[in-house]
Amino acid sequence: MVTTTPPRSGGKQAPAASAPIRKKRRISAPYILIAPVVVLLAVFIFYPVGSVFYYSLQFYNPTTPWDNGFAGLENFKLMFADDAFWNSLVVTAKWVGVQVVFQLILGLGLALLVNEVFRGRGLARALVFSPWAVSGVLTTGIWLLIYNPSTGLFKLLGNMGIGDGTAAPIADPDTAFWATSVAELWRGVPFFAILILAELQSAPKDLYEAANVDGANRWQRFRFVTLPHLKAVIILSTLLRGVWEFNNVDLLYTLTAGGPADVTTTLPLYVSQLATTAQDFGYGSALTTVAFVILLFCSILYLRLSKFNSDKA
Repeated sequence: MVTTTPPRSGGKQAPAASAPIRKKRRISAPYILIAPVVVLLAVFIFYPVGSVFYYSLQFYNPTTPWDNGFAGLENFKLMFADDAFWNSLVVTAKWVGVQVVFQLILGLGLALLVNEVFRGRGLARALVFSPWAVSGVLTTGIWLLIYNPSTGLFKLLGNMGIGDGTAAPIADPDTAFWATSVAELWRGVPFFAILILAELQSAPKDLYEAANVDGANRWQRFRFVTLPHLKAVIILSTLLRGVWEFNNVDLLYTLTAGGPADVTTTLPLYVSQLATTAQDFGYGSALTTVAFVILLFCSILYLRLSKFNSDKA
């Protein structure tokens, strides 16, 4: 006996979407996915940057609201007569140059060292990389203790008969810049060491074997095999570190606050002082705009020169 089951009731199956609707969904899907990212960028990057450009064209000081208003290019004209601005620009160039060059050299040397096979290599790598894991606040605390004239390193050396034990490096205009530079080198060298070591780990072994067969010595292997392999990571890390050091404020502010005699006052630190102390947001925004243009120009020039050298090679 054959039985038939009647069709179930309870609604019809939804019809398939038409071709135009499916096409519209495919087109709109990427925009829906990136919308949250665009919103975050707009809130945390585009709006703040746009506000800086806007206030750079304004006289804006919350303490004197009656003087606020459109300034045009007056804030930018003030820079030419501002000795503090030119001093901060020179200090910034010196700071970035010293940090990037010495961090790269020391980081490259340490990366090459810990890339070799020797007993205790793991411990050596941990010691090399550990400063990078230390927070900025703790870094400042460590170096304030080291430079403390009463209980620090130089006092200890004085007690051992080395020096007079009264040196105060970060309080002396002749040594403050280099004292803060040493502290930043301690923190920044591991950045280069980590990136360069990671690239060394991926170096093709057959190139070194071929160089050994050709009778290349250690220097020739480094120059003709290692350096070309590291070129891309060196260019990228140098650019990133240069931008970072240009904008560095925390260590300089907490160690010396830009002193003594403004020998450690970089441009970002000077802008910070204008905003927090003088509360001259208009002029501070103009300086920030100039700093942005300088960074953009230097970054483009650096990448162009790097590409030119690569094409020439």
